Amino acid sequence: MGKCRPCPSLKSLSSRIEGMLCHCGSPNKYKKLDSKLERKMIEMKRSASGQSNFKSIDSIIVRFPQFRDGLKNLRGVFEQYDEDSNGTIDREELNKCLEKLQFHQTKEEVEDLFHSCDIDGSQGIQFNEFIVLLCLIYLLMKPSSSPDTVSTTLKMDSPQLEATFDTIVEAFLFLDKNGDGKLNKKDMTKALNEASPWERSPARVTSTRFKEMDWDKNGKVSFREFLFAFINWVGIESDEELPY
Repeated sequence: MGKCRPCPSLKSLSSRIEGMLCHCGSPNKYKKLDSKLERKMIEMKRSASGQSNFKSIDSIIVRFPQFRDGLKNLRGVFEQYDEDSNGTIDREELNKCLEKLQFHQTKEEVEDLFHSCDIDGSQGIQFNEFIVLLCLIYLLMKPSSSPDTVSTTLKMDSPQLEATFDTIVEAFLFLDKNGDGKLNKKDMTKALNEASPWERSPARVTSTRFKEMDWDKNGKVSFREFLFAFINWVGIESDEELPY
């Protein structure tokens, strides 16, 4: 994420996302979902009051192995709901999963989640997409600080997984320097330079890292976009050493 060469797999992922956006139509198709996530992030940033376990990009990178181990534990959950063992979770299988997790949303909201995580438009949720979907649900169901909001929590039954999701959210909040619930290039530049203030990251490195996240090219990175890039950086499908 800092001084490094572009990662080919991320280029491939960006190409897939561009294809998905074309396939699904308007890049604003999930604006309602992203706006809801954005409001949640703003609320959590305010609640954190500037406190964070992360002090630099390097402090995030060094925890990639823990992120990878925590997220890999979802493989068993994924296989449990992939009843026909075809490597994807279809709508019927997803509805059973959400029912078990006690996630109660309208049919339209569930459809938005399904399509926003089905990045290749295959009409099925693959393992990486399943991780993103569960993390989004976990975030949306976190108790709000508002006294008028009814508190609900996702029935994960996995303290380790919940802690992993919480830490991913914290990483995003660390990068969101102005607390507006989304990332911009200025945020990334500031975060990259905090790692080595005496050695500024080249503009091309910041630009490359930002492009890997900004799939709809609107100059802003939603938490959903960040999640897909972050999971790919962590490399849950491989134990190979990351090129950072």
